[in-house]
Amino acid sequence: MAGFKLGIVRLGRAAGKTKYSLLDERDIPLVENYAFEAQVEVDKDGNGARVFAFCWEIEKGRALGNFVHNILWERHCGGIAPGYKVVHKNGVTVDNRLENLTLVAQAKPLKILEGTKTDSRENNLYWIAIQQLPPDPIDEHFPEMSQSKVYNANGEEMEEEEEGTIYYECHYPPCTLIEEEMHQFSICGRCQQARYCGTRCQQKDWPAHKKRCRERRKNAVEDDSPVDR
Repeated sequence: MAGFKLGIVRLGRAAGKTKYSLLDERDIPLVENYAFEAQVEVDKDGNGARVFAFCWEIEKGRALGNFVHNILWERHCGGIAPGYKVVHKNGVTVDNRLENLTLVAQAKPLKILEGTKTDSRENNLYWIAIQQLPPDPIDEHFPEMSQSKVYNANGEEMEEEEEGTIYYECHYPPCTLIEEEMHQFSICGRCQQARYCGTRCQQKDWPAHKKRCRERRKNAVEDDSPVDR
């Protein structure tokens, strides 16, 4: 790993937390001419949702933008033939290193090469890299903006849970898992807002989340208005 360099691009906030994308060292200069953001894509067939990195040339505007994985594939490997798509081998849809991208037929289901079990996910490069980053200033100073957001089947962000299909993303920053069905993830028993894909993510997130969790609990006590649960 000596001399190894990796680009970490801040995509902004999506699904209630700050999102990042990984790039190879040779692709880091893209940030000079491109604007980046996180974009949520919901599977209309009910197979959950994913967060992707989206970018566009600043001079041309967002309307001519594309997913980062498509731009990088075309840049290094050539065009994408009709009926094919670029996918992420390890299932982390914001890990846009070229070695993590591959071209498959659109009708072919993706087999995750590195698996999605907790032990495997914690050893992938994205997980390790995001763990090293300092807390996002927005999370530190504006905790009310860091609550998990929900999405309906049309990919529309909703402030409160409504009838229909809704997807929550795991609240732990390195984790990119989003629910594939309603109420799949566990919820923090104290603040009743943060959702987690499992116990390990909830435990790892607790040192950071407990500050905001306690603040919300305190505010709830100070508020004399009744709250239905």
